[in-house]
Amino acid sequence: MSTGSGAPGRRFIVEADGGSRGNPGPAGYGATVRDGDTGELLAEAAEYIGRATNNVAEYRGLIAGLRAAAAIDPAATVSVRMDSKLVVEQMSGRWQVKHPDMKPLAAEARSVLPAGQVTYAWMPRNQNKHADRLANEAMDAGQAGRQWEPKAAKAAAEAEAVQEIGTDSASGSSAPAHKITTPAGWAAPADLGTPTTLVLLRHGETALTPEKRFSGSGGGDPSLSERGRWQAERAAAAFAARGSIQAIVCSPLARCRETAQAVADVLGLEVRVEDGLRETDFGSFEGLTFAEVKERQPEALDAWLASPKTAPPDGESFVAVARRVSVARDKLLARYAGKTVLVVSHVTPIKTLVRLALGAPAESLYRMELGAAAVSAVQYYADGNASLRLFNDTSHLR
Repeated sequence: MSTGSGAPGRRFIVEADGGSRGNPGPAGYGATVRDGDTGELLAEAAEYIGRATNNVAEYRGLIAGLRAAAAIDPAATVSVRMDSKLVVEQMSGRWQVKHPDMKPLAAEARSVLPAGQVTYAWMPRNQNKHADRLANEAMDAGQAGRQWEPKAAKAAAEAEAVQEIGTDSASGSSAPAHKITTPAGWAAPADLGTPTTLVLLRHGETALTPEKRFSGSGGGDPSLSERGRWQAERAAAAFAARGSIQAIVCSPLARCRETAQAVADVLGLEVRVEDGLRETDFGSFEGLTFAEVKERQPEALDAWLASPKTAPPDGESFVAVARRVSVARDKLLARYAGKTVLVVSHVTPIKTLVRLALGAPAESLYRMELGAAAVSAVQYYADGNASLRLFNDTSHLR
């Protein structure tokens, strides 16, 4: 096989593996690309993929390894080595791909490189230790709420995150060396320690949710509907598969308590109630649709939409909500430092936590959409920085 210029492609060895803790259960994959002549490690890939089977994880590892090889040299010949007899035999064409979950993965793997460039061979499990280690690292990271990082890249990021600055060339004076740290995020400096993660779950639907009626803390206290209970159960199953939640805190309102309890029952945790996480008091808007408020109280609605400092009649402004939500957040960060906490709350408190993490203005609340039983996540670091990791994820409801 040759490139368009006539130069021969390189020869690579791809080793891949995948694993599932439960089969199905929390799953991840790992893959390496090595130079076929020198054995030099050229690339590593790994990822936590949520709940899946061993076979799905192994196919995902294969795909990642092939893509990594193709990214280095799309003209390379690739020898794939795996300890999965199923994947090797199916990709070699000796076994049929019958399972519906495997067919699209096999097709995707075949699409990465031309068939003539790739060969497959089975290897004993004890010879596939590197890829197996990467898969387990990815699962460990995912279940801890982190993203897997190559060790070399992580070390480089940490080295670049701290720079020593000596003499001030502008003034010519000598100043003590000091540290400049990058904003906390995916590659936070190691000296910041383990972040505190708030996993933010909006409660499941009530009878008012599908009709998009204002439902805060100043009207009634509706319970979950049948669909809302189903959503809570689906969220509970997703958190159980991920396995990283260490504590559960919720709003005092019934819909949040019910949602939180559904998760707690599965995880074997207790639910702590935090009053500051309750929904906005929408005052005279409570129980009405947007159209009904616009028809009956147009001036009040216009004023409320014009400024987050304005409250609905007899209600609470978004600025007031932000004050109590900030207090509740600080209490949680102090109580659960370094832990992953499920916070079951409402639209406004969750969007407020997100916009505070981003340093966004209060007006940004009007520009966020948050579905019932949607999951978001924010990590908080010791230096005061925060990182939004997820927003409005409803994949567990599909």
